[in-house]
Amino acid sequence: MDLVIWIAFIVAIAALLIISRWSLWVAMFASSFLLAFITLPSDPFTAVYETLIDPGVLMLGLAVTIIPVIGGIMNKSGLMDSLVENLRIGQRPFLMFSPALVGMLPMPGGALLSAPLIEKGGKGVSDVDKVAINVWYRHALYLVYPLSTSLIVGVKIAGLDIYEAILYLIPFFGLLLIVGYFFFVRKSGAKMEYKKVFSLAGLLIPLFIILIAPVLDVIMLNTWNPEYRESSLLVAVIISLFFAIWLGKVEFKGLRKIVTEMRPWKYGLIVIGMFVFLNVFVASGTPQEISELSPSKVVLCVFVAFFLGLSTGRIQLPISIIVPIYLTNFVVASVDPMAFAITYFSIFLGYLISPIHPCNTVSLEYFKVSLKDFFKAIWPATSLMAGIVLVLAIVLL
Repeated sequence: MDLVIWIAFIVAIAALLIISRWSLWVAMFASSFLLAFITLPSDPFTAVYETLIDPGVLMLGLAVTIIPVIGGIMNKSGLMDSLVENLRIGQRPFLMFSPALVGMLPMPGGALLSAPLIEKGGKGVSDVDKVAINVWYRHALYLVYPLSTSLIVGVKIAGLDIYEAILYLIPFFGLLLIVGYFFFVRKSGAKMEYKKVFSLAGLLIPLFIILIAPVLDVIMLNTWNPEYRESSLLVAVIISLFFAIWLGKVEFKGLRKIVTEMRPWKYGLIVIGMFVFLNVFVASGTPQEISELSPSKVVLCVFVAFFLGLSTGRIQLPISIIVPIYLTNFVVASVDPMAFAITYFSIFLGYLISPIHPCNTVSLEYFKVSLKDFFKAIWPATSLMAGIVLVLAIVLL
């Protein structure tokens, strides 16, 4: 056992967790440099430099920078409101899908955008269940939406194709919908009331903007066969951005204001910082040290994954720690798709109920619900899903 490496790893993780409370991208870079200077004193910059000149990483960072701008345009232009208003469905589907649609594109304070929708459509639903529904379904599409930042980054680190990973995540997505329905949504059923006349254009235009990027990405991947997989994603989101500006009728002044408010560059810096941390982490020898502990796949992919999701209130951060340990410990070039799905979903479950998850805190404040009551309401459903995942891991991994 190399004590220097272990001390460096513990110090880096501590810095990562502490600094990430204020800024995740700063935390990623700071912890990377700490780990590099302690474990690689003679050559601390090579791993960082190689990451910063990697075209795939840079294109991914730029694509992820554009995605929240699309979300900001849809929010400010009223396109997202139009989508929700013209979803003429019953109360139960509305409670499930309206927060999920708002959650498809990352927006600061997004839970506060979906909370009024839950309030509007949640007649007869208790406040604590409204919080649970808002948190539960707002993040549901993180599991299967190809433009989900955490999923994009996760599959990149794991060496997988995003659409292959989604195939394995679909059953977990279905499980989330079903369990959430029986625990939180089933008790509702009031009739929805709408103030405006139904508009087909009001429904289809925002749906088009949301779906055009993943559709184009799939088409280009299968016809263009780009040298860097991220290039098709970048082109697709740029086209989606163009349509959002055009169809949202956003002028330059308004676009500049949206960009200023959204601060999208932090999303791109998070992605680049994660790959800097990953490459330094691998070069430092830390994965080899951890692999000597020989954690089983079940322990690593379920228990450690859930704990890191719960303790960090993040998805990207835990996946960037677990994947290199998995690759080293099990001597593979990429993570098995089923193992990735189980790991990602275990992290997701911990993240979903984490007390330091910002969406939880703002939802609790909006509906005036205590953290104790929230845990009491959401823990049984989460425990059921965690138990199912554990059984699947024991059988399949």
